[in-house]
Amino acid sequence: MAKRKNIDDDRMKEPESAETSSEESSGEDDTNMLDVEFEWFDPQPEHDFHGLKTLLRQLFDVDAQSFDLSALTDLILAQPLLGSTVKVEGNETDPYAFLTVLNLHEHQDKPVIQQLTNYIHAQSKRNTDISQLDALLNKSSDARVGLVLTERLINIPSEVVPPMYNMLLEEISWAIEEKEPYDFTHYVIFSKIYREVASPLDEEDVPKQKKQKKAAEKGSSETFYFHPEDEVLQRHAAAFGSFDFLKEAAGSDSKRTFQELGVKPEGHMILIEAAKFEGAVKALQEYFNQS
Repeated sequence: MAKRKNIDDDRMKEPESAETSSEESSGEDDTNMLDVEFEWFDPQPEHDFHGLKTLLRQLFDVDAQSFDLSALTDLILAQPLLGSTVKVEGNETDPYAFLTVLNLHEHQDKPVIQQLTNYIHAQSKRNTDISQLDALLNKSSDARVGLVLTERLINIPSEVVPPMYNMLLEEISWAIEEKEPYDFTHYVIFSKIYREVASPLDEEDVPKQKKQKKAAEKGSSETFYFHPEDEVLQRHAAAFGSFDFLKEAAGSDSKRTFQELGVKPEGHMILIEAAKFEGAVKALQEYFNQS
């Protein structure tokens, strides 16, 4: 039976939905709050397969088709004492968020890990900011790299993240005491960012000279984070960088709602040396305590 993980702050406040608050807060400036109790659990093979697979598909975006997500989900669930899920209505429901770490060397013979490793190799060669990943993952390297995978539904607050990282540190420490293969030298955190880009629809009637000027401006677009914690983790990183997905994505207009600019998601990786990982996690906790 799954045991609920104990943390100090497992109650958070979330804004009420627009439909609910619009009826009750007409003329009021204050935001109505709804109490939501988040629960942290160990990964559960009996209940979490489909939820985890959906979150992995969200994390890898259009490149998800490059990986055997079923095999990857099974691998995550095969180490139930390492990593966490976040749920709202008990253990038997789908996870709203998860975090885990996989030993890329220990599982190097598994096809899905080979897919992930080859993917990281390919992306590290396309972006010099993360080029050292290529050497670290080489079979002749002595590095022991842990791949950190974490994702959550869009409306889940970032505050659920620090407890998962804190518990991961504890679980890795316990695993090392038991001589389990989690004595890493480096951690690679796979994530996503996005950039605002001009919509092709907006440029159809623009003269050629102006189009060229706009194209030049696109290269300096600001980076936005799906995971705000990435900005904190990067301060402790040996390297980090973003990259275009390998698969062709739909046009930016498919992700545009009521704004002038479209959204272009990109992959993102953060490399942290093991000696600095605990400090990065502590900084994460301090950052969200202040916010």
